[in-house]
Amino acid sequence: MNRPHDCRPLLMTELLGRPARPGALDDPLRPLLASLLAGRLLNQGVLSATLGLSDGAFQTLWRNYFPGAQLNLTDGPGEIIVELEDLLNLLLEYRAGVHDSEVWLAHIVAYSCCGRNHLWQDLGLADRGELCALMCTAFPGLAALNIDDMKWKKFIYRHYCSREGIYLCPAPSCGECADHAQCFAPEV
Repeated sequence: MNRPHDCRPLLMTELLGRPARPGALDDPLRPLLASLLAGRLLNQGVLSATLGLSDGAFQTLWRNYFPGAQLNLTDGPGEIIVELEDLLNLLLEYRAGVHDSEVWLAHIVAYSCCGRNHLWQDLGLADRGELCALMCTAFPGLAALNIDDMKWKKFIYRHYCSREGIYLCPAPSCGECADHAQCFAPEV
């Protein structure tokens, strides 16, 4: 059952009111993680019930950032994409290196690239502003390259494709791209 969108502020207040561990309490990414959880609880986005993280990583996130009773999260419609590891590596390369949550967010953002909507929607965030805050805080070097304020998913894919030497990358997912065989063919 979907909850009305006006439940998000209540969910956020409840999650952020929990007694997080010291390192997590002062992490500026904690409110964004709470928003991701709220979005998943509201069945928004494509993330899995563990936000695209391994069970162990999700449990660590939960224990450190939002201890207490877990939310009853369900899987979204997301699927693993062919280029997941490459997108993850790209994001990890640009992480700020300040908080462990940046690694989780690299996994979460890479996983969300499988969706067909704007990245903030596929993440289950409240709006694009939250995604901009996430990118600028967790991946500031990558965010600084987005000088034209391109939509984030398109920007991430364009950056990925240009690094791989593919200059026509119109698809939101490499699985749909005409250059897919060139990128993922066996080595000759």
